[in-house]
Amino acid sequence: MSDEQPPQEGPATFREVFAQGEYRAVFTAAMLTWIGDYVAKAAVTLLVYRETESVALSAAAFAVSFLPWLIGGPLLAAVAERHSYRQVMVVCDLFRVALMLLIAIPGMSVPAILVLIFLATLAHPPSQASRSALTPLILSKERLVLGLSLITSGGQAAQVVGYLLGAAVAAFSPSGALLLNACAFAASALIIRFGVNDRPPAMTSKHRSHLLRETADGFNLIFRTPVLRAIAVLVFSAVLFSIVPEGLAAAWANEHADRMNAGAAQALIMAASPVGFILGGLVVGRALTPARQQALLRPLAVLAPLALVPALLDPPPVVVALLAAVCGFAVAGILPVSNGLFVQALPNGFRARAFGVMATGLQVIQGAAVLVTGLLAERFPIPVVVGVWSTVGVVLMAFVARSFPDQQTVAAAIDAAGQGPTGAAGAQPPSGDPGPERVGPDRPRHAVT
Repeated sequence: MSDEQPPQEGPATFREVFAQGEYRAVFTAAMLTWIGDYVAKAAVTLLVYRETESVALSAAAFAVSFLPWLIGGPLLAAVAERHSYRQVMVVCDLFRVALMLLIAIPGMSVPAILVLIFLATLAHPPSQASRSALTPLILSKERLVLGLSLITSGGQAAQVVGYLLGAAVAAFSPSGALLLNACAFAASALIIRFGVNDRPPAMTSKHRSHLLRETADGFNLIFRTPVLRAIAVLVFSAVLFSIVPEGLAAAWANEHADRMNAGAAQALIMAASPVGFILGGLVVGRALTPARQQALLRPLAVLAPLALVPALLDPPPVVVALLAAVCGFAVAGILPVSNGLFVQALPNGFRARAFGVMATGLQVIQGAAVLVTGLLAERFPIPVVVGVWSTVGVVLMAFVARSFPDQQTVAAAIDAAGQGPTGAAGAQPPSGDPGPERVGPDRPRHAVT
């Protein structure tokens, strides 16, 4: 780890985390690429709408950016294991620079824009998987949760900044907004290239098979290892309920148009969860020790859906926003802590692939939750749908929390991942694997033949 300092008993501090030079580079690059992504989304949707005057095509331009995760996220993330994480991140940034410059060319047809946007977003899974796998190599475990909290909270803030900046610039020049996005990716590539140490690939050419096999090994490791499976279930269950207010905000706000301006109510509800998430991530990550953070996972898991149960009473939009903010706060106390435990319980050679599995699962589960509750809201009042959905969530999360492993079990899994030949938490080698071998400079993982 770079700039390593002795671990301390108390909670990690912002100063300690940002004292790590490589972390500063990774954090800054992440913020630039996220802001650039949201600027591009705002610009492209406006550009397509101006060219076609079609709301459907404009929405398609927005939605196409999610397709790579849904149709090949784990497969694309597996690519990151085969190469240096720094190299993957730099190449992905430069690839997106080139495509953004092409999209910015005046007179580009709408089909061509959609194809280029899709190609650009293919770089997201390997780039983000590389960053996720690199972070625990940079930060000590005492600082990892705070570092992850800062990145995830920063991502929420980047969403707001990117949308506002993209909408403002695109109103005058969509091409200018796309050029701004290209500059953000170029700056990110430079920061990563010169701010992050190069490391050997987590998987050497000797241990490669083919991407489908390697991707399947990532799924097998997560869902056949008790601790990893428990963390995955906790994370997936948490977002299954927290996304609902944001997804139904437009319709919910219009139902209360007599109490408050519909546009203002929608913005208030949609912004509440990210704001709560930012506050929760910073408070839990900064104020508590790792042991207390882990001890809070169970109560926060129940609090997340419980905060939305009062929606049954059909409160006004301001109260709905407060409930969503509390839910976001609770989820922020779950995700970075769970992510920190998860990456520590994985061998280095599996971290990028595991990120692809988890990220794709999050995308699918959130989309399914919004789709199902939206369909239910066609037949029943939204407050009833959200309230009942959340009540079911309390029961589910109580079960998930009760079955979540204790701190000693999680600690043993982390030790096994870093020291023992059995890899991540005692996971059995994937089917057909002849046994463990050494991969990379200092980390064991299951051989892939």
